[in-house]
Amino acid sequence: MTISPTAADPLDEVFNSAWLTAQQFQPVEYVVPGVIPEGLTILVAPPKVGKSWMVLGIAQAAASGGKAFGAIQVKQRPVLYLALEDGPRRLQSRLNTIGVTEGIRDLMFLTRLGASAVDTITAFLERHGHNKPLIILDTLGKVRGTYGGNDAYGNDYSQMSALKGLVDDVPGSSLLVVHHTNKGEKSDFLDSVSGTQGLAGAADSILAIKRERNTNNSTLHVTSRDAAEGEYALTLTGGVWSMDGTTLQEAAQAVTARQSVEGVGDDMTQLVKLVNSRPEGITPKDLIVALGWEEGKVSGYLSRAWNSNRIIKIGRGKYGPIPDPSLPL
Repeated sequence: MTISPTAADPLDEVFNSAWLTAQQFQPVEYVVPGVIPEGLTILVAPPKVGKSWMVLGIAQAAASGGKAFGAIQVKQRPVLYLALEDGPRRLQSRLNTIGVTEGIRDLMFLTRLGASAVDTITAFLERHGHNKPLIILDTLGKVRGTYGGNDAYGNDYSQMSALKGLVDDVPGSSLLVVHHTNKGEKSDFLDSVSGTQGLAGAADSILAIKRERNTNNSTLHVTSRDAAEGEYALTLTGGVWSMDGTTLQEAAQAVTARQSVEGVGDDMTQLVKLVNSRPEGITPKDLIVALGWEEGKVSGYLSRAWNSNRIIKIGRGKYGPIPDPSLPL
């Protein structure tokens, strides 16, 4: 087989490692540092968990240069929120609920599309691309359509790649797409993304919200080509998502602390929480004083907590919290 003399050489754009290592690229831009980098991000969760409240809070923080989740300082940037399941009245009510009574010009909304989603997003990027904008699409199902062909994976991947290509062409810009999860529990949260793996495969980052039953406590799972993978403890109160801690590290440690008391009684919870509050370690004698328990009770609960890997031993005669597995030893 020979290449047509009129065809472009397929190797015209090859580059070698000498050229590559000499380049100076701009650092990755983050909408929310450590959580949402530039490019295409999918946020998934079951219905009624609070996805729209979360992206509204992120939109407000980004447009105002405030704090996402009440803790993470973000850069100011123009935001277009395609709230395709809401109307102006509901959006106003939600803004008021999260404490916004006087809006800002850089937070813009559309509740209906007058053109395709691709054309709408392209127009916003053309006008605001120099300011590293954020576009939120809520929800993917409103623009995705149906597909009855055999290659469902290929169709999903192509649709998401088309959206990803829009922000890839505008360095520093971000598209956050809200989607729902499959029914049922999944051991791997990536498998929870409804549809084929083509949706998750085309995205740069995946965020998944998992709420604990009968509580306002949730865990935000993050996996990304650019952001570090992690799990962070969040709480939803009155429409406001807040991080359990002032940093991602503290929020990650809060997840570990929650897991350490999952499914235990009040006394065990009280002891483990007290141990978790003392990263430097705590002695049985100090626990007796702090809890007001008898020595035998403290000894028994310490033994059970240690045997079930809810706490660890620190040296001789001290106990401490389970370390965050995402942190270096």
